[in-house]
Amino acid sequence: MPTGIEWTDETWNPVTGCTKVSSGCKHCYAKHQAWPRLSSMQNTVYTSREFEDVRCHAERLVQPVRWTRQRRIFVNSMSDLFHEDVPDEFIDSVFGVMWACLWGRDEQPGHIFQVLTKRPQRMRDYLSQDRREHWAHAAVSHGGGMDPDGIYDQVMDAEGPHPRIWLGVSVEDQVAADERIPLLLQSPAAVRWVSAEPLLERVDLTSIRLAGGDFDALRGGDVGHSVRIERRPSLDWVVVGGESGPNARPMHPDWAKGLRDQCAAAGVPFLFKQWGEWADAEDFPSEVQEDYDARGLTESMCIRVGKRAAGRLLDGMQHDGYPANQGSTS
Repeated sequence: MPTGIEWTDETWNPVTGCTKVSSGCKHCYAKHQAWPRLSSMQNTVYTSREFEDVRCHAERLVQPVRWTRQRRIFVNSMSDLFHEDVPDEFIDSVFGVMWACLWGRDEQPGHIFQVLTKRPQRMRDYLSQDRREHWAHAAVSHGGGMDPDGIYDQVMDAEGPHPRIWLGVSVEDQVAADERIPLLLQSPAAVRWVSAEPLLERVDLTSIRLAGGDFDALRGGDVGHSVRIERRPSLDWVVVGGESGPNARPMHPDWAKGLRDQCAAAGVPFLFKQWGEWADAEDFPSEVQEDYDARGLTESMCIRVGKRAAGRLLDGMQHDGYPANQGSTS
């Protein structure tokens, strides 16, 4: 369905429901804001369900095949594809559909699929297997009857990962970055990305802690080594955003600006999604700052003005960087 998420065009939810795994989930938008409205609706897949009730929806698998215009598709905005309650066989079907959408009409590039997880170990373990036979059969089953032999062959003969599946991890703090990013970088993908939302503390992507020493995830090299014999996988895209909702935690302006500057220095595309409920106090007139100071709402250069007023400008600029490997989305 169409979405207001700044970095995507469409959401596709073949899985719904999830469970919390870390501090970034505390005020989950899907659970606390979207789910109450959806579950109160009659005769839908959400009706009278708890958010923790994870379900797979086979009837939704074919949706992207029917979308003729190429678009960026966020996979499972209401869940996590690699949740432990999602069987491998259903993940196979999701990947099969993504392969069936490799090409659009007139041999134009197909959809871009943006997969985001907080469970990168399962993602890495799943993708370390050769699942092409499963994906190929699923692609034929859900490919809309278009050249089944061709679809089967394109999956089985593929060298390397799907060129338009972007694999990403959510990162809210340095602990999450240190745990999740190395697993992401071990997962085969055409594009690897990070969504630092909600950003809850300062994060240094140029110094990810590993057992063998710190690692620069933006450049693909060990920290402190001026010469690299072999470049290792690195991040291709970074998205940053603050938290929204009635209990939103503030994002210090320096945290967002720090990630922007790290990406600029490394030449990695950067997208600033939103401030959320809290914004940089310097962006608002002095009388507004004084008003919020008087009510005790300012936290270390942050000011609560609401998501709409806060907007998505960082130092007066809109940042909408995207990876180069995406094809046309016009």
